[in-house]
Amino acid sequence: MDDPGLARVLWTHFEPVHAVTYFHPRARAAYEAVGLRGYWRGYFAGRAAPLGPTGAPPVIAAFFSFAPRMVARALPSVWRLATPEEALRARLTGAVQALAEFTYELPEAHLVEAAELLEAAAGRVETAGRVLGAVNAALPAGEYPLARLWQAATTLREHRGDGHVAALVTTGLDPVEVLAWRCRVDQSREFHQPARGWTDEEWAAAEERLVDKGWLTVDREPTAYGSDTFRAVEEATDRAAVGPWRALGAERTERLRELLEPIARRCRTIIPRQSPIGLPATRRS
Repeated sequence: MDDPGLARVLWTHFEPVHAVTYFHPRARAAYEAVGLRGYWRGYFAGRAAPLGPTGAPPVIAAFFSFAPRMVARALPSVWRLATPEEALRARLTGAVQALAEFTYELPEAHLVEAAELLEAAAGRVETAGRVLGAVNAALPAGEYPLARLWQAATTLREHRGDGHVAALVTTGLDPVEVLAWRCRVDQSREFHQPARGWTDEEWAAAEERLVDKGWLTVDREPTAYGSDTFRAVEEATDRAAVGPWRALGAERTERLRELLEPIARRCRTIIPRQSPIGLPATRRS
């Protein structure tokens, strides 16, 4: 149960459950119903709502990869359109409606057991130093199985993300440098740069700094140093996320993986090939 690889396997099962809130049309419709029109208003309001009516600075820090001006365009102005409480209700409503579409063929007992086990894992997250994980863990449990399932997945997802950001900080790279490096390895600049709000000038300057720091060659190819350091980041992320599974135990963790498998497989169909989620590719029929 101390194998960090286990945390990565479970992440690939609960992350798609959480991700319906970003990609399913029912999720967007739920935000629009409370006045949050436009994708990014719903995104920033929904994800930041557990923090309360916050301004931009804490979200810039916690979300890590966004250009500060992009966050500042949404926060705190979104709270004039919908309160954090309204945004929380909207995000849960949209997520549950999306999950209902993906799980209607599964028995109720399957969903209840999956929710109970995922809640048990989420209830054992270590929140010290993990702000987004902590505020999501503090939210009340949902009343119905799909609501409980989604909220538990979200707590675990943000807990893992907090640990990932902490590991990234140890590299000495800033957010745009991290994105620029990943886009020289396995991601698309055409997608990630506009999706995170960085200008061409900021991106070019980041690549120059990556050369100076030894992460890229002068030809903008990843160096062995950069690849090894980022691999260490991923390993640290997995180690920091293993606690809930150790607490859940081997038998219940394996049972949860089995229960989540068909749910995650269906939820992944809504995630675009180009997305910032970072899930490993799966075979498609």
